[in-house]
Amino acid sequence: MRATTSRKRKRRDSYPSSPDGILTLKDGGAKSRRFFSRMRIALGLEYDGAPFHGWQSQADRSGVQDALERALAAIAGARTPTVAAGRTDAGVHATLQVAHFDTDAARPDTAWVRGVNAFLPGSMAVRWALTIGAEFHARFAATGRHYTYLLLDRPVRPALLYQRVGWYHRPLAVEAMRAAAAALLGKHDFSAFRAAECQAKSPTKTLDRIDIAREDDVIRFDFHADAFLQHMVRNVVGALVYVGNGRQAPSWIAELLESRDRTRGAPTFGARGLYLTGIDYPQHWNLPPTVVPLSIPRC
Repeated sequence: MRATTSRKRKRRDSYPSSPDGILTLKDGGAKSRRFFSRMRIALGLEYDGAPFHGWQSQADRSGVQDALERALAAIAGARTPTVAAGRTDAGVHATLQVAHFDTDAARPDTAWVRGVNAFLPGSMAVRWALTIGAEFHARFAATGRHYTYLLLDRPVRPALLYQRVGWYHRPLAVEAMRAAAAALLGKHDFSAFRAAECQAKSPTKTLDRIDIAREDDVIRFDFHADAFLQHMVRNVVGALVYVGNGRQAPSWIAELLESRDRTRGAPTFGARGLYLTGIDYPQHWNLPPTVVPLSIPRC
């Protein structure tokens, strides 16, 4: 009995796992195939970007991805790699980020929400979870992305909203910025607003929304595009500030866009005021809400 039990244990422990969800077993020299269920789960997330060094996993485990994967592993009982719709920079927030992961762990969707949230830091939360088809991909299935930038323009720097808004020390001309921003709408080469380290294959993107509005001493910039280059929104905001403070005429934005030269642009504006507010997907995925408009925080 002991020898038989030992042999069984050894065989069970050596079962190979494969990505396609197939186990190949040997029984008396004959091969048989057993299938197990490997599920793909989509998640909707929100997070305060201030405590993290961006979405992407870091060597010191300080990325949003690191915190999420630690919490998922606690529920799944195994390492659980994730893929996000967009890799936000350090300090950038999200009212709705979408990610997916694959797992063999059979859990109710509520476990991937309340259970995972129990292991996440207070600055991050799963809003919803959904078991979805294996063809879904958080990044490659996305058809559009939404960002909002909040800019406080007053003489005194923020304290309570220090990590929540960008800041400029005097009032900016919103109408001039609106006029300038119109030149950016449509399909363009946005190289003049692209970070030097950007890894996007093409600088050509279609920007179909830039709304600029003032609410008291906060200026709100709402953007929508098929995709964004690294630092694109923050570089656009920086350039528009040059127009709003009178340093450049509204026509300068069109000239800068046409130049495709990042060195001619304004400095990259700070990450604190930037929020990823949603991801667009085709309706056939039947996802819960993937866009959560930002409400301006008050102090």
